[in-house]
Amino acid sequence: MLEEPILTVRDLNIVYEVENPVHAVKDASFTLRRGEILGLAGESGCGKTTLAYGLNQLHRPPARIVSGSVTFHDATSGDDVDVLALAGEQLRAFRWSQVAMVFQGAMNSLNPVLSVATQIGDVFTTHRPQMSATERRRRSEELLERVGVDPSRLAAYPHELSGGMRQRVMIAMALALDPQLMIMDEPTTALDVVVQREILQEILRLRQELGFAVVFITHDLPMLLEISDRIAVMKQGEIVELETAEDLYFTPQNPYTRRLLGSFPSLTGKTGDFVRAGFDQKEG
Repeated sequence: MLEEPILTVRDLNIVYEVENPVHAVKDASFTLRRGEILGLAGESGCGKTTLAYGLNQLHRPPARIVSGSVTFHDATSGDDVDVLALAGEQLRAFRWSQVAMVFQGAMNSLNPVLSVATQIGDVFTTHRPQMSATERRRRSEELLERVGVDPSRLAAYPHELSGGMRQRVMIAMALALDPQLMIMDEPTTALDVVVQREILQEILRLRQELGFAVVFITHDLPMLLEISDRIAVMKQGEIVELETAEDLYFTPQNPYTRRLLGSFPSLTGKTGDFVRAGFDQKEG
């Protein structure tokens, strides 16, 4: 399964057209395989989120894609979709049904005056208008159960949920239309370490069950080493290294990657013990 491509990005360039233009993404190229977790790492401001937004045309001015291509390989139809050529209703449908995104700061993305049931139900009302109210309710309950939230929480409002539960609700909404690709931008930011671990385990379980691919964005390289199949390291808008997680850890080729790896102190003994344990767990 991992050999089949789901997304191909070639020479993507994104510029913020301000008084002094900023070339935020420079000639980015990679291929994402079905069911793969591709980590996107780098310091703040290196272009990770800008690149992610380019994968489904989420940019707003002054950001503009100036060149390159993004091709989605649809497993259902067998068609290749030129993502950058989509517009209007086609683009809106693509963003939910094929590619979904969990945004940075997603815990605060829920509408505070609407119940969880209303907010999940709006996805179906908009994109699956043929569904009845009963079908929407049943599907919403299934989604909450899938992400480990009691279906009774459909009646709750965001302020009645913990940070971890709000994050799980956002993941449930992203899964609503069974996308083939999930883009997750810092999905565990602002969560305590225990809840972070629970969310990561949930993402890995869901990926295993449903088979979607993931682009996982974070500045936390040790986290990516533990959960990713491959990792792309970005510096000043460029992908400077793209390797398997294990190769990146044990034999990094780029000096910047080596500096990133060296910037994380060990809290468990010898540097890297927790990463090695993660690799052992993957193999087991």
